[in-house]
Amino acid sequence: MDMPFIIFSAFMTAAAFVAGWYINHRIGKNKITSAEEQAKKILADAERDAAAIQKEKLLEVKDEWYKKKHEFENEANQKRNKLQAYEKQLDAREENIDRKVELLNKKEKEVQAQQKFNEQRSSDLAQKLQDVDAMIAEENTRLERASGMSRDEARKLLLDNLIDSVKTEASQTLKDIRDKVKEEAKREAQKVIVQAIQRSAADHAVETTVSVLQIQGDEMKGRIIGREGRNIRAFEAATGVDVIVDDTPEAVILSGFDAFRREVARVSLERLIADGRIHPARIEEVVEKVKAELEEEVLRVGENTLLEVGLPGAHNEIIKHIGKMKYRTSYGQNLLQHSVEVAYLCGVMAAELGIDVNLAKRAGLLHDIGKTADRSIEGPHAIIGLEMTRKFNEHPIVVNAVGAHHDDIPMEHPIAALVQAADSISGARPGARRESVEGYAKRLEKLEEIAKSFRGVQATYAIQAGREIRVIVEHDKVDDAQADQLAHDIARKIQQEMEYPGQIKVVVIREVRSVSFAK
Repeated sequence: MDMPFIIFSAFMTAAAFVAGWYINHRIGKNKITSAEEQAKKILADAERDAAAIQKEKLLEVKDEWYKKKHEFENEANQKRNKLQAYEKQLDAREENIDRKVELLNKKEKEVQAQQKFNEQRSSDLAQKLQDVDAMIAEENTRLERASGMSRDEARKLLLDNLIDSVKTEASQTLKDIRDKVKEEAKREAQKVIVQAIQRSAADHAVETTVSVLQIQGDEMKGRIIGREGRNIRAFEAATGVDVIVDDTPEAVILSGFDAFRREVARVSLERLIADGRIHPARIEEVVEKVKAELEEEVLRVGENTLLEVGLPGAHNEIIKHIGKMKYRTSYGQNLLQHSVEVAYLCGVMAAELGIDVNLAKRAGLLHDIGKTADRSIEGPHAIIGLEMTRKFNEHPIVVNAVGAHHDDIPMEHPIAALVQAADSISGARPGARRESVEGYAKRLEKLEEIAKSFRGVQATYAIQAGREIRVIVEHDKVDDAQADQLAHDIARKIQQEMEYPGQIKVVVIREVRSVSFAK
């Protein structure tokens, strides 16, 4: 019974396996069929989409191609039009060139014909010149025989006569020109200078070389002198100023050529008297303190002067030198007052002439700055001032005006001439300047010597305190026209060789005196 059951079980198991395999096979086949159908559908959809995309891209490519084709055709048309225009221009130029070539050929033929004509004329002229030379030689021979003089002698006589004649005519012409220029220039110069003087007129006071200090009582003089004179010696050594204590009641005199040192001495002595402590150590302390204060005062004076004149700032050293002008004198005239006045005069004249007013005023203010330099520096003050202004970067026109206001260097701008004129105007005012007797006598002698150095001068006389020089000439050596030229030459030489305030008038006198006696 067990065996059949086993066989039945095996059979049923096999049947179940076969059934399962069959069912699984059918299910797999159905899935494959479904997948194949789905794949075919996807491929069909993809082919449709690809065809649509291909058609769309083809249309875009065609549109782009038509667009590029249209642009190319437009560009080609433009280039074609340009080429046609160039061709027309080239054709026109070619026609012009052809015409010019024809014209040049025609001109060349005319030039050749003219050249041949000129050559023929030159040949004829050469022949005629030979004939003329022969005639001149023959005529010269006749003249030599008739006059009894050689050719060289006749030539010399003719040249001498011609030179004298030309000199006379030239002198007369120069005189006429100079008179006319003087009249016109005088009118304009008078107008400008008078306006400048009227607008900047200032009072002048000639400074001396001494300062008088008033004291309360004569007993203070003994304290100033000190025991065995030690106080006064210490004071003079510290200040560089002579202290004169004499019989003048309630006064002490401070003497010195340097105004700055005199001012230091005056202020120091006032403070010592007020303090009451007068001894060498205290004297040195007070003098040093006053010097430092006055140095600051110098800087303030310089700054205030620039503000007063209406000029912009300057280098600090330039400002200090401007302040030092307050304690300097020129021929007894205060240098700062003189420089400020020259600045105003230059500014007014520059405004009348249409020149830069600020540059003119600056040049006028700084023109004598060389006089404030250390006394150990050698050379004319104009050249020293030129180097100072150049060193501190002043304008080249100002530098030239400073150096040229006494003709030490050539003038490069009209402002230099304005500074020179304003300097003379300021210095020529009555009472503005003074001069020592010795210097005055030497200046007059130099003035007469310069005038006597010219040919034909018989005598010279300096008058009007050296403001005028009268020159008497020999009438047979100097004629009227040459007398005018002589006055001009003497004035020019005086300008070159002398320094003087104001101006000097040169008067040339030529006269003929005929004398006879009745007996």
